Amino acid sequence: MEAEKSGKTIRLSKSVLQRHARNGIPPAFVGATEVATGCEKCFRRQSRLPSLLQSLLQKRTVASPVARRGIESTHANPPTLRLNSIAPAPDALRAIGWPFAGIAGDEVADVAWAAALVAHPRARPARVIEQHRSGYVVAEAPGHALTVDSPPEWMRRRFAAQDRAAVGDWVLVEDRTPRTLIVALLSRRSTIKRAAAGEHYQQQLIAANIDTVFVVCGLDADFNPRRIERYLLLVRGGGAEPVVVLTKADKDGSDADAALAALAQLAAQGIAAVAVNAKDRASVAALDPWLRAGTTAVLVGSSGAGKSTLTNTLLGIEKMKTSEVRENDARGRHTTTYRTLIPLPSGACLIDTPGMRELKPTGEEDLADGGFADIEMLAGECRFRDCRHAQEPGCAIRAALEAGTLEPARLANYLKLRDELAGAADKLATRVMQNAAAKTGSKPRHKPSDDRYGRE
Repeated sequence: MEAEKSGKTIRLSKSVLQRHARNGIPPAFVGATEVATGCEKCFRRQSRLPSLLQSLLQKRTVASPVARRGIESTHANPPTLRLNSIAPAPDALRAIGWPFAGIAGDEVADVAWAAALVAHPRARPARVIEQHRSGYVVAEAPGHALTVDSPPEWMRRRFAAQDRAAVGDWVLVEDRTPRTLIVALLSRRSTIKRAAAGEHYQQQLIAANIDTVFVVCGLDADFNPRRIERYLLLVRGGGAEPVVVLTKADKDGSDADAALAALAQLAAQGIAAVAVNAKDRASVAALDPWLRAGTTAVLVGSSGAGKSTLTNTLLGIEKMKTSEVRENDARGRHTTTYRTLIPLPSGACLIDTPGMRELKPTGEEDLADGGFADIEMLAGECRFRDCRHAQEPGCAIRAALEAGTLEPARLANYLKLRDELAGAADKLATRVMQNAAAKTGSKPRHKPSDDRYGRE
């Protein structure tokens, strides 16, 4: 890049341009109404702005003696910037789920959000609508997509995955060179996450800031009450409301009444379950109470369960790719390969996700959240606090099993998830101690987590 000085042409180094970008005023900056002065040290290092950029700034800024003297150097006091109306309109933000009337500090009821907005006066709020390996796509209004870079610290190997942004997150972004940058991640109201596959403990965030999680399950070979219980364990632990959606009610051989009867214990605990034909808008209208304007829902379930078909029907257009499932086992392929947030005509937002084959608890959940509140209540009536519900005398759970009031398959799933959850809680406790030790420089000592579920 070249600039003019005293009739001569000089070349601006990359480091000089980067220094000006760090100063908060990249060459393409258009939002400032005041630009402070430069300094002689910058001039001596041949860092004056080229005449083309000077003219651009003069057109975009208030004509004042301060503006005419150029950009502040990093060797002087930081520049004082006053933004014009580059922030998105509150109505546009609310159309993608913004929960407040405005974006000014006094209009945001969440203290942490308001503090972040004040701490980053040049930034504006946006919502993450797509997450890819190389970066994020955010939106400031329906139909407005912007590719942004993540902060450098998010790219470090030891940076916790759950502390990076996920689809549904609200972030603050600033215009930088060469691309807009995420400068802050706003605190989450709710999440759905799982333990990532592999031997090392790590959490994987599926979606954030959601009101409802539609657990989608087909009324074919995909129907599995035990897998639904596993989903519920992850969903309710994150603060969102679960709704079981049984699709393919129009298929030959489907029995919606029998499936709903198999989920009767969930209904008794206040967990809604509905059967729909995902291709019929009138049938899908049963989900409208959970898709009011300003709310956000996420679809989770196996590949081939009908999540993308459901999304297309709610949208009224064929936006998401769909494919047929295998006839022998009703399993589908990964037609949806990434998570995406889509505004609906109702004013709600819907997040479609790829099918998940593995659902491992993080160790932060409570077994009662998996639809096992009745079994947990029975466990509290056992004679021994550390009862394993096997052959111990005075076991209330075994008594219910023998009386026929407790289904053996539910108990087996309860015991399996109990052991998985206890193991995950131990790994989580170890990871927390390791992180704390890394900060203090001391050697961590393994200490198992407290015995919530009777592990000896």
